[in-house]
Amino acid sequence: MDPAALSVTLASLVALGGLALGGLHRLALLVVLRRSPPPPPPPASPVEWPVVTVQLPLFNEAAVAARAVDAAAALDYPRDRLEVQVLDDSTDETTALVAARIAHHRAAGLAIEHVRRDGRAGYKAGALAHGLARARGELVAVFDADFVPAPDFLRRTAPRFADPDLGLVQARWEHLNRRANLLTRVQALALDAHFRVEQAARCRGGRFFNFNGTAGVFRREAIEASGGWQSDTLTEDLDLSLRAQLRGWRFLYLDDVAVPGELPEDVGALRTQQERWTRGSAQTARKLLGAVWRAPGVPLAARVEATCQLLLNASYVLALALALLMVPAVALGRPEDHALALAHLGLLVAAAAPVAAFHVASQRGARARLEALALVPLLFAVGLGLSLSNALAYLAGLLRRSDVPFVRTPKRGGAAARRYRAASAWRRATLELALALWAAVGVVAALHTQRLAALPFLALAAAGFLVAGAGTLARRPA
Repeated sequence: MDPAALSVTLASLVALGGLALGGLHRLALLVVLRRSPPPPPPPASPVEWPVVTVQLPLFNEAAVAARAVDAAAALDYPRDRLEVQVLDDSTDETTALVAARIAHHRAAGLAIEHVRRDGRAGYKAGALAHGLARARGELVAVFDADFVPAPDFLRRTAPRFADPDLGLVQARWEHLNRRANLLTRVQALALDAHFRVEQAARCRGGRFFNFNGTAGVFRREAIEASGGWQSDTLTEDLDLSLRAQLRGWRFLYLDDVAVPGELPEDVGALRTQQERWTRGSAQTARKLLGAVWRAPGVPLAARVEATCQLLLNASYVLALALALLMVPAVALGRPEDHALALAHLGLLVAAAAPVAAFHVASQRGARARLEALALVPLLFAVGLGLSLSNALAYLAGLLRRSDVPFVRTPKRGGAAARRYRAASAWRRATLELALALWAAVGVVAALHTQRLAALPFLALAAAGFLVAGAGTLARRPA
């Protein structure tokens, strides 16, 4: 094999090896989940319920804001122990819509406040901090605008705080529009795996895990003792979670308490959400990874898992590199290069099989698991399709401080008209279509050189980049 062919082949094997390590991490979480006992049953209802402040951060959420306010007002909790803060930074008719609902519920006896600020300093983190400064609750429940908690949510979570060391209770996300289209079904599968496997394993195994930004209840003391909400990353929830756990606060994940929310229904909205999460996780890694390893008294397993969590999205960088490298690797390869072909095949299986098992294991029942297995190829394709934007976001988060605004994920609000859309990244979409063509060339090359082990990856990459690019170009600004 000539030097050029050998170089790109070895580089592709290195990228595959990194992805295979990610697969091993998924397997490790499955093992931890199987071997660890579930959380203890809830304690008896307290004689005196703690005071709870429910915070609803809003920004231009006209399609869902009234529903969010009504859901908070419907929470079954002693009225003298409950207050609701609508943290409204909106610049459109959302403000008038929520004002009407707030007046209605206030007239019915609910302690509900419409909190407005001058500007959006700190974005969501700034709004939460602003509300906390005027809140009276010892517990703080946070719900994004598209989440609809059941009336018994607080009665099922607040008693857990009888444990004085408990800083957070995180509920599982459910999905209001799971079956809207194939994209939402794939996202639902990914989030099910995150909660039912990842969060559950971390909680049961004594590892660090994070507040997911919504559908959770924080102890106020844990927020304040850990430095409060900070806006120097785009994932203020992950940032505060790590700071709190490094200070000794314990977190609890409850799989049996679920709060439904909306999933992005098109590629542009999903891209907006994923770029923010990916960039924010890199910013948090830059900010706190050193502290994870310097903090005294933290078990090694917790340090390792926190490191894996902070570096997880580097997989997008590896996936993009692999998509670029695999084409020349197969084009320059020869049918007789059996050892390299086997190495590619082995690492591809090591990277993909654990991820597939991780997602299938999150489903309950044989039928759901079969459906999950059928969706796994689409899950891989979507991940590859977003690898360009997410890789760039991750690298930007690692290399510099946040220099972009907090961009909200567009919501639909059920039958409501689509009011807000993510900005279309036309230039990036063109690059994604070029990558789709590149991967398609790789498919032809793999057939020609008989490197058939690379075909599934290249075909999924071609499909994923095509959907990502075409899905953006097909959208029209609102």
